Amino acid sequence: MAYVMEAGPRITPRTRSADVRSMPGHEESDGELLQRTGEGDHEAFETLYGRYSRAVFGLALRRLGDREQAEDAVQDTFTSVWRSARSYRSDRGPGGPWLYTVARNAIVDKARARRRDVGGDPPDVASTDPGPHERAESGWQAFVVHRAFAELPSSERAVLELAYWSGLSQSEISEFLNVPLGTVKTRTRNGLARLADLLETEDLR
Repeated sequence: MAYVMEAGPRITPRTRSADVRSMPGHEESDGELLQRTGEGDHEAFETLYGRYSRAVFGLALRRLGDREQAEDAVQDTFTSVWRSARSYRSDRGPGGPWLYTVARNAIVDKARARRRDVGGDPPDVASTDPGPHERAESGWQAFVVHRAFAELPSSERAVLELAYWSGLSQSEISEFLNVPLGTVKTRTRNGLARLADLLETEDLR
């Protein structure tokens, strides 16, 4: 799907001066990019936009059924990401599900606005209730699981994070990440197997 938008929200973020970056070859996690964005780092914000703008657009288009409104939802999503990234807390869950929640809220708001304008029932949209990551347990078990997640390949980690912390189905994950359903199933299966191996030697009692 060809989809082009401007580089980001209509804002002028503060570009952070050169500092210590990740080691060469290391792909920064969504959480790391959100933390940098919260500090005003435009480069980190643009990386997040590049990773997720198409996925957010696809999700919005399916929920709203209108291309222009879907584009507005993408704009609203990343404006909110820029403004609220500093509120992200890595100990409450990974960055991908946090961003998904922001996108979901933007899409729900757009659907409600349309309902006020034209009346009738809104499209089928996700619940705005707090996601599982907001109710995740704290303490040692959560620490061990988070640490094991961090060791997974990014492709496998992404699908498991969205399933575990955001409660998405495999078809929803396929849509959000813009990858085939079969790929999601393979990454889920491989990721769970790898995660089980990582947790096997940990004491979760």
